[in-house]
Amino acid sequence: MLPLDYDRLTRLKPTFATRRVVYSDFISLDDKARALEPGDIVLARIESVGHHDRIERPDGRKAKLKSGDEVVLACGARYAPDRLEATVPEAVGPASMVAASGIAGTVQTWNARLGPATGITILGALHGPDGSRLNLRRYAIDRLPQAGTAPVLAVCGTSMDVGKAHTVASLVHGFARSGRRVAAIKVTGTSTGGDLWSYQDSGAQFVADFTDTGLASTDKIPLDDILDVAGWLIAAARSSGAEAIVMDVADGLYQAETAALMKSGIFKRLVDGVHFAAADATDAQAGVAWLQREGYRVQGISGVLTKSPRAMRETEEAVGLPCYTPGDLLKTHPMKWLLQLAQPLRLTTFA
Repeated sequence: MLPLDYDRLTRLKPTFATRRVVYSDFISLDDKARALEPGDIVLARIESVGHHDRIERPDGRKAKLKSGDEVVLACGARYAPDRLEATVPEAVGPASMVAASGIAGTVQTWNARLGPATGITILGALHGPDGSRLNLRRYAIDRLPQAGTAPVLAVCGTSMDVGKAHTVASLVHGFARSGRRVAAIKVTGTSTGGDLWSYQDSGAQFVADFTDTGLASTDKIPLDDILDVAGWLIAAARSSGAEAIVMDVADGLYQAETAALMKSGIFKRLVDGVHFAAADATDAQAGVAWLQREGYRVQGISGVLTKSPRAMRETEEAVGLPCYTPGDLLKTHPMKWLLQLAQPLRLTTFA
């Protein structure tokens, strides 16, 4: 174990993924650490600045990276077909920063249109005052009992970058404009502050994601753990006094963890309605059919396809469900069905 001096600690660049971590807990560094696990907190040195040339700080500001910078990262896998695929690093040594929020991983594949990942050296695993290895789980939000009846609207989509986050933000804004207390939670994906800031700016009075329960990402995390995260965040949102909860389910329906989650009977009992985001009519038809085979009642379709009125008409004709632009989702009348707490939401439709 190597002791950490105060001057070195003050020079570390903090990251969004470790925003809940108490940096004064950093007492020593295990420079021979092996068998690193998801959520383990490590000290790393930037060796070569690549695709991620900035790091997302806890306050949301993007800090420029330079070779030689020492940063605090959380270990995690990453699923991002339009960027890269990474696994949890096995030990100290060469690795990559695989997300701007501050995730250390080992790159397996990458999208050909991108440059190389930002190269790092993991200098060691950080240990706390009691001598144990620090992990994001130590800093998770409190577990609260289920209380309240705020309904849960899940937003999922065909893939990354089809407008899920924008759809969530628009729904949140619509609920807030109607005078309702609304919560936004994200149960899967890779830690990032951009989505959470957007939900907060849109009027969500409670915002949290899987990082708040101790995970840097949910890629390759067992289904039982992700279901636990979903229940944990819903309970926290309801305890905050939320009257409606909008849940962001990241990535596409064929991503392994997302598919397992959406097929789970436990998850289906947690969710009261589904809104779907897609890029075009073909995407929407395939995705809605998948969800309907699983027993979900899809309430509407949004996403990047709503940029085109023609694409919306094609989608409505092909799928038989209404499409809603972000502007539509800001209106209060399409959401009244969600606020009818006395009846099961799967039996209702948009007004």
